[in-house]
Amino acid sequence: IRQTHFLLSELLAPYHGIWQKYFKFVDGLLHKLSDWTRYRLSRAIKVLLLITLLAVILGAIYKETPVRALFFAPKALWSALPMLGQLLFAVFFVVIQFAAIFWFLSRGGVDTYFPDDIRTRFSDVWGQDHVLNRIRENLVFLENPESIEKHGGYVPGGILLWGPPGTGKTLMAESMAGETGKPFVFVDPGAFTNMFMGVGVLKVKSLFRKLRKLALRYGGVVVFFDEADSLGNRGIVSGGGQNRNTAMAKSEIFESTCHGGNYLSKNTAALLARNAFVMGGAGGNGGGGMGTLQALLTELSGLKKPRGFINRIVRRTLGMRPKNPPKYRILVVMATNMPEALDEALLRPGRIDRMYRVGYPSKAGRVRTYEGYFAKVSHSLSALEIDKLATITPYATGATIKDLINEALIMAIRNGRTNIMWSDVLRAKQLKELGPAEDVEYIERERHAVAVHEACHAVMAHLTRRHMEIDLATIEKGSDYLGMVASIPPDDQFTRWRTEYESDILVSLASLAGERMFFKGDNSSGVSGDLESATTVAALMEGQWGMGSTVSSYASSRRMDLGAPGGSKKDDSSKEMKRALADRIEDNLSSLLAKAEVILRDNRSKVLAVAHALEIHKTLSGDDVVAVIEGKAGTIADGRLYLIDENIVAIEAYHDAAVAAHAGHKTPDIEIPRFHQV
Repeated sequence: IRQTHFLLSELLAPYHGIWQKYFKFVDGLLHKLSDWTRYRLSRAIKVLLLITLLAVILGAIYKETPVRALFFAPKALWSALPMLGQLLFAVFFVVIQFAAIFWFLSRGGVDTYFPDDIRTRFSDVWGQDHVLNRIRENLVFLENPESIEKHGGYVPGGILLWGPPGTGKTLMAESMAGETGKPFVFVDPGAFTNMFMGVGVLKVKSLFRKLRKLALRYGGVVVFFDEADSLGNRGIVSGGGQNRNTAMAKSEIFESTCHGGNYLSKNTAALLARNAFVMGGAGGNGGGGMGTLQALLTELSGLKKPRGFINRIVRRTLGMRPKNPPKYRILVVMATNMPEALDEALLRPGRIDRMYRVGYPSKAGRVRTYEGYFAKVSHSLSALEIDKLATITPYATGATIKDLINEALIMAIRNGRTNIMWSDVLRAKQLKELGPAEDVEYIERERHAVAVHEACHAVMAHLTRRHMEIDLATIEKGSDYLGMVASIPPDDQFTRWRTEYESDILVSLASLAGERMFFKGDNSSGVSGDLESATTVAALMEGQWGMGSTVSSYASSRRMDLGAPGGSKKDDSSKEMKRALADRIEDNLSSLLAKAEVILRDNRSKVLAVAHALEIHKTLSGDDVVAVIEGKAGTIADGRLYLIDENIVAIEAYHDAAVAAHAGHKTPDIEIPRFHQV
């Protein structure tokens, strides 16, 4: 019939014209319908045609009308089945049960929210305006794809949001769906993890089948893959990694010591952790299971492929070209804090077209975030105090800010108030950053030693470090430290200089220099963490950052087997290179240690003053530490007391008694002096 139709169309122009007008008329009617309606209509017509064809065939077989044949066929079929057929049916029934189990297992881990369910808007996302401005572009194209397609471009189909945890990546994805009025499909991190091989692949196919239907029905859909690194990587990824933020704190030599890494700036501490960091990962075929990642890659690339059995198989069998699928408006959003763990094929253009870093908010962003969350509670903080709070929490994220304010509210309620005060915020900040102090008391000579140790750090930091300010100092024992001096950057800074790294090393070495100076050449094992920090920074300065006595890079020299930087190649170049580098590092550290000793010797009274204030108050804010060092009035510590000669003599006498007690392992002969306020 088809060939006859083509022959008549070629020979008879009027016949061809009639059919052209007919097809044009039908296409005009269909294009007045939405993609979703056309899809459902064509599906219903196909089902009716199949049922009609089956009815006609059955009617011819059973000599009945087509309608009666449809109802007569099942009964006739069952009565005609022999025992073997019934056994085959039983086997088929068992197979259907397994298929049902797999279908059931492939349903979990995906939550769908419809437009009326989503209340989140861009106005609810604070501190990330630079990312939101870029995301708005994607939504414009999702709502009006012709604005770019008519110029020869295409709508970006994928966005990767990467950055530290808690910076608002999930909230942004939710706000996208809220702004566009499209359905929002949330894919759990463990959605594709199953005990049976192949279930993950079924889940991927089921997910994208649902997405295509939603896209046709609502004109678009937003799908969000949370913790996308759980999808895995087809490459080889080494396991057993550890968290960068805790790599130093969990080191054996950091235990039973002061918090050595805490005296460094956040960037410097991250470099030390990264130096020993080995990334963990799912490895192999990925955390989603065998073939899951490959199935996801195929689906992301196959949104323009012809769909349907009749369209792909039947039409090709009849020699007809399959119809192109409708344009599915699917915006794929992924979030991760480990972008290096993602498969490169997943990040190629066409799958993930845009990658945005959702980093720590700037100070202005933190202020806006604090204002947003404080507006939801009762508080008495002024705009100046909120600005200061944003300054002293330089790496706060939306999640940590929300948690901090909630903890401050809990402390206010604990004290019988519902109004948050500045003191509540400071206590909440200390609790969240340091954890609860252990309920232990140092013996007097050990308390004095810890106080002197921390005072050396504090005085050195105040005198030599300009890129950081002291946030607090404490000698209250925590879970993994005996005491600490925490510092914060006063401004958002993105470059680091040699003088800043040297001041970091001076602050680290101050504990060793101070203990030797104040305890007659003796020092505790508590300096181990400080020495590790100082040595690592000095090694990077000397070997990689061009801040030492040579220009060439140790990393490149080792990789290219060039020998020791600054010298000719030796027979054992690797050993010679390491020895030369170690010598230069030791020279640099020795020079800085000598400098630290001079600074502390010149400021002996200030160190003992800060140590005395720490022994009295246990914990001091940064402002109070500065007040003691500069001899000014502070919030809880009055630095003017330490300018009085008789008080200075009393502190020296107590220190001498503590040193003698340390040498004899006994209690100091005199108690710590206490002074009246000026």
